[in-house]
Amino acid sequence: MIFTIIGPIFLLLALGYLSVKLNLLSELQIAAVGAFVIKVALPALLLQSLSAKDLHEIWFPEYFAVYGGATFLLYIAAFFILSHYFKNTKSETAVLSLGASMSNTGLIGAAVLTLLMGQKAMTYISLVVIIESVFLIPAVLVLAELNMKKSGNVNLFAIIKNTVLTLVKNPIFMGVVFGIIFAAFKIKIPHQLDQVLLMLGQTASPLALFAIGGGIVGLSLKYVNLQSVYLVISSNLIFPLLVFLGLTYLTDVSQEMIYTGTIIASLPMPTIFAMLGQAYGLSEKTLTPLLMSTIVGFIVMSGLIAMWWS
Repeated sequence: MIFTIIGPIFLLLALGYLSVKLNLLSELQIAAVGAFVIKVALPALLLQSLSAKDLHEIWFPEYFAVYGGATFLLYIAAFFILSHYFKNTKSETAVLSLGASMSNTGLIGAAVLTLLMGQKAMTYISLVVIIESVFLIPAVLVLAELNMKKSGNVNLFAIIKNTVLTLVKNPIFMGVVFGIIFAAFKIKIPHQLDQVLLMLGQTASPLALFAIGGGIVGLSLKYVNLQSVYLVISSNLIFPLLVFLGLTYLTDVSQEMIYTGTIIASLPMPTIFAMLGQAYGLSEKTLTPLLMSTIVGFIVMSGLIAMWWS
């Protein structure tokens, strides 16, 4: 049973990897596939699936509070540890702490969970996307920018404005926002457009896994150190444990919600971690833990799926 669930996931990863390794596709072409998923297919899937539900079917405050609490608890802990014990600057710490407290919800989460539970997975994913997009990533960007500037040259308004614009330009976030608005006000998408969104959304899961597999080519574990190990342990082991314990003992949510939230938290670090690392001159400090997290995250995720969905 478990191989019928996990098998297609790893086959798609392997196909993406081999496509680049055997020069069937270039890294740029794989990147274009990933961009299509993030900017078109996944937003379409979120909008179509959320808009078809009632608001009470997609809003779970207990789940939201526990997952958000675990996220920021780990971010604050990482900020303290990375700045005090690993001696990173405050700006570097703001970015690096993201790796300890955020999963690849949009790309890997959507791909894996839709294979497990269909469009129902979008409910759980959308709430996590709100936590990450509205609260966590803007906080990271503001902290990183504030600590890069000299105290006399800080333009807080400009930093917040740029952060908000970044958020509004995020297609995944906007897909969630419009999906929830449509659900709240019972706005029905016209049938023809709904079918188009459905067809686009159905491509998100396989193409995301294919793109992830292709994106692994060329990455290497060159800078394995204690800091990288800490980030991976926090992201792929402590995070899912906190979410599992919080949802189990602090809420009355369903078993399915507990399992789903835990699996989302166990996923590899997000690609935005490496993108921000590159933007702030931290490529070496982000790429290695990202690759390590990809390996460990898929192992942990597969173990949880084998235990709970077999």
